[in-house]
Amino acid sequence: MAADEKKSVVDGIKFGTDGWRGVIAREFTFANVGRAAGAIAKYLMSSQRKEQAVYTDWGTEYRPAANGVVVGYDLRFLSREFAWHFARLIHDAGIPVAVADAPVPTPAISYAVMERRAAAGIMFTASHNPSIYNGLKVKAEFGGSAPADVTRAIEALLGGDVIEPACTASSIRAVDLRTPFLAQVRKLIDPERLKASPLLVVIDSMYGSAQGYVAQLLKEIDVPYLQIRGSRDPLFGGRGPEPLEHNLIPLRAVLASRRKEPRRMIGVATDGDGDRLGVMDEKGGYINAHEVYALLLRYLVEEKGWRGAVVKSFNLSDMVTQLAEAHGLELYEVPIGFRFAAEMLMKHDVLLAGEESGSYAVRGHIPDRDGVLLSMLFAEIAASMDVPISGLVRRLHEDLGLHVYRRNDMVVENRIEVVERLREAPPDRFANRPVRAVETLDGVKLRFDKGWLLFRASGTEPILRLYCEMGSKRDVDLMLAEAERLARGDLTLW
Repeated sequence: MAADEKKSVVDGIKFGTDGWRGVIAREFTFANVGRAAGAIAKYLMSSQRKEQAVYTDWGTEYRPAANGVVVGYDLRFLSREFAWHFARLIHDAGIPVAVADAPVPTPAISYAVMERRAAAGIMFTASHNPSIYNGLKVKAEFGGSAPADVTRAIEALLGGDVIEPACTASSIRAVDLRTPFLAQVRKLIDPERLKASPLLVVIDSMYGSAQGYVAQLLKEIDVPYLQIRGSRDPLFGGRGPEPLEHNLIPLRAVLASRRKEPRRMIGVATDGDGDRLGVMDEKGGYINAHEVYALLLRYLVEEKGWRGAVVKSFNLSDMVTQLAEAHGLELYEVPIGFRFAAEMLMKHDVLLAGEESGSYAVRGHIPDRDGVLLSMLFAEIAASMDVPISGLVRRLHEDLGLHVYRRNDMVVENRIEVVERLREAPPDRFANRPVRAVETLDGVKLRFDKGWLLFRASGTEPILRLYCEMGSKRDVDLMLAEAERLARGDLTLW
């Protein structure tokens, strides 16, 4: 195969911050899954990799490459078939492999890597992406998202030849990953707090692979629940499987229909592969990711007495900074993408890590996000605090000041140029406000007396992301309108 032909067939495989995704039957094909399997096998079997990957976390020295790969899949179209195709090729390469015996959420794969001391975990999912997509996430031997140097090494090993598996599926073990994962989650929840007051939890599984997990845990503790969208639908009911407000209309409807319920209520939602969380209060009011993080941090520190460092992404609320300072907690700010948070989880004694996408990780668990555990912790909050969830949100803004947030995504072909010009020559004033500081950890953030505006260009799509947090909705609207004018070329700063 000529070099240009080889390049053309692997162009559809590009790893981002959390794996590779593509449109089913266009980029995400059995042929390309096979190429990815070949590259991952080569990486795991490389002599340099074998020499370096020696761990003693469990008191004994071991080499994860010898312990093989664990493979999982969600409920998307062909996820199971892709997983088994991949597993057979890994087995053919001489690497031990185990495949989940049923669809699982991604955090169950992360935990399985840790529990089994595996070389890697591979999860077939496109996470929160629309139903036309599928993908695979690579979990490193520590259980979190593979660092960029690992995915770059895998990409460098991609080949163009199509390889068909030689072994049969019967030669590979199908294993139960649900039971050990739920056992781990049970260690981190408090049944007494969950039963502190009468509670009804409405679970929106969004047709994802975490369905039944939160329900089982609540049932064991005898906490009433309702589960919606808890069946298989590869089209996700025509909505995106991301727990954002506009995708949670069914959850809001159920909560609103039960407003006279004598029990405390909370709505929790997990995305397509169960690693993200969305929360609604007892009235069906949406609690954004910034408020979720702040409420969780406050609960863990003030009510449960937990301590540790705090990790937040560059686009997360200043409320987190205020709470960390108030409680004397060390704060780390990282670029956007949960793998950066995962790296901090491995380096420091971290209590809580999170980002704007609804991704959170808690100490003592996995170095990865987990919508199942977080759903249970929010149920604890709803049952054990002195006011309902809506009251806690109100109290949060009374204590820390009102923080209003919104994100806009714009199609802008010259998005990178816009951000780079801001980086090179940031304005002294923007939207009639003095710019007090400029931060460039990930994109360009303009800071004002109260609030901030962040410009960040997508690396894979012609999208400019605008993030803004201010002290009022009016200020957010004005700031984003001015940012959009700049991005369209209707406003000149230079």
